[in-house]
Amino acid sequence: MNCVSDYAHSNEYNSFRSSVPLKTIIVDPDSSKGWKIYDSGPRSISTPLIFLPPVSGTADVYFKQLLSLGAKGYRVISAEHPVYWSVREWCEGFRRLIDYMGFYKVHIFGASLGGFLAQKFAEHVSSSRRVISLFLCNTFIDTSVFSYSESASLFWMLPSVVLKKMVMRNFNTSDVDSHIVDSIDFMVEKLDSLSQQDLASRLTINCVHSRVNPEKLSYVRMVTIMDVFDECALSTPVREKIYDCYKNAKLAHLKSGGNFPYLSRSDEVNLFLQEEQIIEPFLSFLL
Repeated sequence: MNCVSDYAHSNEYNSFRSSVPLKTIIVDPDSSKGWKIYDSGPRSISTPLIFLPPVSGTADVYFKQLLSLGAKGYRVISAEHPVYWSVREWCEGFRRLIDYMGFYKVHIFGASLGGFLAQKFAEHVSSSRRVISLFLCNTFIDTSVFSYSESASLFWMLPSVVLKKMVMRNFNTSDVDSHIVDSIDFMVEKLDSLSQQDLASRLTINCVHSRVNPEKLSYVRMVTIMDVFDECALSTPVREKIYDCYKNAKLAHLKSGGNFPYLSRSDEVNLFLQEEQIIEPFLSFLL
């Protein structure tokens, strides 16, 4: 693929890479498994907003949020997980990560698979109520909406080129503006950087049957659903399911933005995170 994106060569991205160091944190018995972390903003804040990327993303896909919000005094972290093959394994790994970093409670922004895992983690820790708020971007509540559930158990043996084609079929660059094209180019670049094991494990989690139990998320203080009105990978019925699941959720609607609005419409996304008070009411105290 070897796509070269404008974002990757922008002054903004270069500023991010030079000012926010990439850290690897190992929390599993297997020392080859490390979480890749970007941590921006005041370290004194103990209830950060943690960003979780989609299947095709790496931790730096949220560079626009980390630069902007970190500079405004918010503690924002982007976390890319190592190879995990099940939702439960991921949830346990993420719990160990926030334990290691000293966070008892967190806010989570998740896009696509990241949004699904954010919900499953909130469900996983329902007894200890460790999730304060969820910001769900272009995501889903049930993996059965994907057509690969029966073949997901074979993803581990498929070559990278096949797995990448499965993901890229949802990347449409026709009849979209230049910002959306740039976001897709950047995500293709990130997708191309993933190993076969990284991508196979993510797609396995994404497609093996699993569903969010909304009753276990009733303790979460705020759920915000971000949706775009132009074309994205999720169908209308999939979007309607998440609306039905969270009837009292705040809505953050964007006229357009495609699959990756945090890149293509970053100013609007960042404003929602501030003006809709997703983070700010919880920054000054630990619940």
